[in-house]
Amino acid sequence: MKVSIDSDRCRGHGICLGICPEVFELSDDGYAEAEPDVPAQYEGAVREAASACPEQAIVVS
Repeated sequence: MKVSIDSDRCRGHGICLGICPEVFELSDDGYAEAEPDVPAQYEGAVREAASACPEQAIVVS
């Protein structure tokens, strides 16, 4: 699984970080960043984070 953040949509709510800190982090300017290659054990949490993102800025493929 791959994950990315649509930087035009992200508003830095940090919900993704709260759900899966192993994959997501906030940059110095307060917006989400993601480890692009998701380890199998975190796939469920990444999908949950994508669903919970109020801006729908998380792209899972």
